[in-house]
Amino acid sequence: MTRDRTPTFVPDVVDAAFVAEARDLAGMPAPGPPEIAISGRSNVGKSTLLNRLAGRKGLARTSKTPGRTRGLVMFSLRLGRAAPISDLRLIDLPGYGYAQVSRSERQTWQPLIEGYTRVRRSLALFVILIDSRRGVEDEERQLYEWLGTEHVPAQIVLTKIDKLSATERGLLRERCRKTFGGRAPIMISGETGEGVPALWAAIFEAAAAAAAAARAPNLGADPASSTQGPSDAQDP
Repeated sequence: MTRDRTPTFVPDVVDAAFVAEARDLAGMPAPGPPEIAISGRSNVGKSTLLNRLAGRKGLARTSKTPGRTRGLVMFSLRLGRAAPISDLRLIDLPGYGYAQVSRSERQTWQPLIEGYTRVRRSLALFVILIDSRRGVEDEERQLYEWLGTEHVPAQIVLTKIDKLSATERGLLRERCRKTFGGRAPIMISGETGEGVPALWAAIFEAAAAAAAAARAPNLGADPASSTQGPSDAQDP
């Protein structure tokens, strides 16, 4: 998934529904369709984007108070016949960088997210949302690097791109390329829908790759063998 994508196709979402909210891994439903995990700082526009992908205005709750997601929130989508897959799950991860959530509660999120990422075989793509007006911060860079050590496919998505000029977009795109090893970010607006077809293309490509990997012989590699989390990567 290294090439630049051009907007092409947005699938028809026949049905979208809330499935579960898990505060621990035991509360997760059994694995099923490909799962797309969506992560980002609080107030990055995650709920707006989830609703845009689902084609529903109120599936994911938007709030004037960031940090409302407190566990792994799962939504199921059933797609129309033109889509390359029929079913998909979106996983809304707790937003980080929100000071009004207690420190003890925030500390429970890291092992939950790390555990889910390491053991969930149906996880096809980990989407990292970055507010284009803030730019890349240490949390996003460390998370992306950690996902690489865990062999989890990751996609950088710059949100609220409608707020930037063409010049600002170009500069930010190049900064992201340098930060993330030459990979082009997807630039998106949950409000206008700009860039949404490109994100769908990344989702379908990741789902196809995950399906192919599941059919391949198991060579004995243990993707969960690493014990280092994203916040540990920079420990002195």
